[in-house]
Amino acid sequence: MRLYNTELKPQRAFLIAANTNEYDVETSLQELKELAETAGAEVVGMTIQNLPTINNATYIGKGKLLEVKEYCEQQDVEMLIFDDELSGAQIRNIEDETGMNVIDRTMLILDIFALRALSNEGKLQVELAQQKYLLPRLYGLGSQLSRQGGGIGTRGPGETKLESDKRHIRRRIESLEQELKELEKRRDNVRKRRQKNDVITIAIVGYTNVGKSTLLNLLTDAGVLAKNQLFATLDPTARELKLKDGQSAVIIDTVGLIQRLPHQLVQAFKSTLEEAANADIILNVCDISNENVDIQIKVTKELLDELGCGDIPIITVCNKIDKVNREALSPMNNRTVFISAQENIGIDDLLDCIAAVLADSTRRMNLLIPYAEGSLLDRIRRQGKILSEEYQENGTLIDAILDIKMVQQVEQYIIK
Repeated sequence: MRLYNTELKPQRAFLIAANTNEYDVETSLQELKELAETAGAEVVGMTIQNLPTINNATYIGKGKLLEVKEYCEQQDVEMLIFDDELSGAQIRNIEDETGMNVIDRTMLILDIFALRALSNEGKLQVELAQQKYLLPRLYGLGSQLSRQGGGIGTRGPGETKLESDKRHIRRRIESLEQELKELEKRRDNVRKRRQKNDVITIAIVGYTNVGKSTLLNLLTDAGVLAKNQLFATLDPTARELKLKDGQSAVIIDTVGLIQRLPHQLVQAFKSTLEEAANADIILNVCDISNENVDIQIKVTKELLDELGCGDIPIITVCNKIDKVNREALSPMNNRTVFISAQENIGIDDLLDCIAAVLADSTRRMNLLIPYAEGSLLDRIRRQGKILSEEYQENGTLIDAILDIKMVQQVEQYIIK
């Protein structure tokens, strides 16, 4: 009996970048290599061309492209991956010149997201990003899109296939956006219930593959997929966390970030990332063993600012200290902690820091609110967290946690 190997061979890929001094191209190209390998490609080479500006027709110069083509023919390369977003015309021109499949950075990331999305919402978000990416590129993706559809009997006046495709994509985008709005309403209702039930919310954010899911698993036994690969998990996971003072909190893992994350994906996953904008505390997790750790922190901080998280306390969690010389580490401030989620190191320090941040931004106090001050009690319910409530002869006795900005308003009702 003859046996056949049914395993699919990884596609052989060559990576290309143009350096116009707009960003650290070598770091970005290395990240592209990780992305390509995550998607299942075998990277057999890469090149960078220094250019004053991008070539509108073929992205890099035609001479360089010919050089790449000759090398790829010798190495049996099947695919060119560009470390930038290409236009439809550029993709078509490069494919015509080289005879190879061409994808860009955004297409590659969208492909990985499509593989990783598990929830219905995650899948809808990825498809929406894909459709928005495709729509402006239909003009350049080949003459076959511009034929009259149907053959004999369909020639003459009527819409071209290109126009038909564009109309279909626009309708699909509208449909996806509507479905996501409905899901967003449900998420808003969940957030409101958390606020009504006085639940502390902690969001884990950070670069992809820095150990966010491993940290969530360690803190809560969440059982979230935690692999050493980019975008191992896309869908937000919320779990209960017991704090040291006995309070319960909800801790939420969010989608990982990378440098130059495509605009379509930032927009598509904005509703998911907005979990951070509604949190009481944000844990910005980074990989302290990565030489680009400063870039990781910066990229995350920029997105948090874009989401309007400027007033939310942020704890910088430097993960993977088991891979570095610990004696050389020194905290940047009192909201920096060093941990290893993999080795369960420094977790008590992290929990202490969370408690300290909560203590800095809130006060726990016993208050006797007169019945005549019902509006104040309502405001405390909305803006604070009531742990217990008891009706007495002179008013309502409450044990509450209040934002420090509210303390002055209730000072006269504090029971010493």
